[in-house]
Amino acid sequence: MLVNLIREAGYDEALLGISLSYNSKPSPKVAEKLAFKGDGHNKFLESIVVWLDVQASRGWWQQEATYRVGITRQSESTMHTMTKHELTSSNFEGGIQVKALLDALNLHIRAGDWLWVKRHLPESFLQRRIVCTNYATLQRMIRQRENHRLPEWPEFCRQVLEQVEHPGLLKEA
Repeated sequence: MLVNLIREAGYDEALLGISLSYNSKPSPKVAEKLAFKGDGHNKFLESIVVWLDVQASRGWWQQEATYRVGITRQSESTMHTMTKHELTSSNFEGGIQVKALLDALNLHIRAGDWLWVKRHLPESFLQRRIVCTNYATLQRMIRQRENHRLPEWPEFCRQVLEQVEHPGLLKEA
């Protein structure tokens, strides 16, 4: 799994929004205090937008789809890209252990039979997507998945926390 932060925006605007309720200057200390209160107290997190470039297995993407509010995705099209090149073990999370399956996939790729390939593609196949989300959604993902038994989730959380500008708003110290 690879996660690359493309861009982050809206922090100053989110702090300005908080300051309206408190009739004060924008304050990072107030943001830190409210970030984990929930129940609408931390709605300012929705104003901090993050674009990520994520390469992950199809199985992980199925679980990631749980977080449908606050996220938009643009992905590689399996149908349009599947028969463009033959697959290698490196196209799969953890490699591919059954050479006969890889050979069968490549046979159908050479034949241009994308439907057969799509129907038999393992869940470990890596797909790249551009994800637009916000701090509120990332905070929820990290809280719910940081210790998940699927190893890609803790890895996703680690990579996000290492790259965002304000990790203290996503995970309590």
